[in-house]
Amino acid sequence: MTTLSSAAQVIGVFDSGVGGLSVLKAIRKEHPTVDFIYIADSGHAPYGSRSAKFIQSRASHIVSALVSAGAEVIVIACNTATAVAVEKLRAQLTVPVVAMEPAIKPAVAHTKTGVVGVLATERTLESLTVARLCSEFGQSVKLLLQPCPGLVELVERGELSSDFTYEYLRKLVSPLLDQGADTLVLGCTHYVFLEPVIRSIAGPGVEIIESSGAVARQTMRYLRNEKSSVTSESFGREIFLTTGSPENAQAVFSQLWGAPVEVRGL
Repeated sequence: MTTLSSAAQVIGVFDSGVGGLSVLKAIRKEHPTVDFIYIADSGHAPYGSRSAKFIQSRASHIVSALVSAGAEVIVIACNTATAVAVEKLRAQLTVPVVAMEPAIKPAVAHTKTGVVGVLATERTLESLTVARLCSEFGQSVKLLLQPCPGLVELVERGELSSDFTYEYLRKLVSPLLDQGADTLVLGCTHYVFLEPVIRSIAGPGVEIIESSGAVARQTMRYLRNEKSSVTSESFGREIFLTTGSPENAQAVFSQLWGAPVEVRGL
């Protein structure tokens, strides 16, 4: 794998696919001078319906590659991988691991109706992580857990605003609204790219909460150059890698990143 050779700190970020780019964008906004290596395991996506053993194996393989390439901090930009693999990864690695979880706690604090909808993959919703969050923070509210099979694949194809995407999201979100949900949790990093459509369905009175900002703030704890600012003369670089087809990934990566990028195979 290509490595980054510079004085800048290197952060390794990975996801089952392109969804973690939403997290990378949030971290990049906070930390303009660090270097990033991003790996999308699109050749094995989605993780949502995969076995825990499979996800743990893939995550272990990917973080090993990131550390070998010079990553000094690992960010798991995937709720599903966090839910089933973070403990094993932390036991495996000597570098810090920043993980994420569905933003149920802040959603519970925000709701006025006492009804919160949680959109996530099947594997995430079945995880001990979500069970713990529901037990710890959901006693005083009604948590509606909505599995969303197929959404990850839509984002992987770049279908963010097609008629099909809108109708499918409407079928997922409307029942939550009908039950009084005034707060929605996006429990998958891919879903962040669908937020404009979800917002158009939910309306202005519904708050939509996701975790990328919290992960960016958590990552700051492990950076040597915490006081970096956008006025710095040295701006960080990104390497984008995929286990899928680089040719197919090029357009979607550029679409989601908001600028043309080069995607290489892993």
